[in-house]
Amino acid sequence: MKIFLDTANIEQIRQAKALGAIDGVTTNPSLLSREKGDWKKIVRQICKEIEGPVSVEVISTESPAMLTEARDLVKIGPNIVVKVPVTLEGLKTIKELHLRGIETNATLVFSANQALLAAKAGASYVSPFVGWLDDVGQDGMQLVQDLMSIFRNYDLSTQVLAASIRNSSQFFQAALLGADAITLPLSVLLDLAKHPLTDIGLASFLADWAKK
Repeated sequence: MKIFLDTANIEQIRQAKALGAIDGVTTNPSLLSREKGDWKKIVRQICKEIEGPVSVEVISTESPAMLTEARDLVKIGPNIVVKVPVTLEGLKTIKELHLRGIETNATLVFSANQALLAAKAGASYVSPFVGWLDDVGQDGMQLVQDLMSIFRNYDLSTQVLAASIRNSSQFFQAALLGADAITLPLSVLLDLAKHPLTDIGLASFLADWAKK
């Protein structure tokens, strides 16, 4: 399972990169708005820090404007993946970008129907928002499971990227289901390495060694 860091913060990316744990980065307009400085310079720096895919989202809502934005985005770095919301206009955009050989991440996916349409349009990734679905009383991870089954049924090359991940349990569930990729904040990434028995064991080993 590919692990992407969901952030636009350079220091967080460097911290995760030092662990050897991330394969790419996902951003969105909200994450970029929290960072100081020109957003294009920030994205360019992220592309230099990370060799893997860097998802950056269009903010237009109509396909012609989305396509214009996408053409500008891919000029920032060779590893840019254009995030496009799964709307009717977004589907048109995904199809056109696929025909032009530009990778896309179909975002704001909340149903299997949306994901299947995005895959048919040629999306490189579909991003089901697990946490957002859980927030409204639905089972976000069930959607990930459904997508893995449907995509296997038809041998679709589109990758399922579990998004809006809130905790290490969801990370484990996504891995167990065979999700192609997952994106998560630094706080969750750091939690993955923690276990109370590890701390107890280390303290015990060090205490025994100190008696030597």
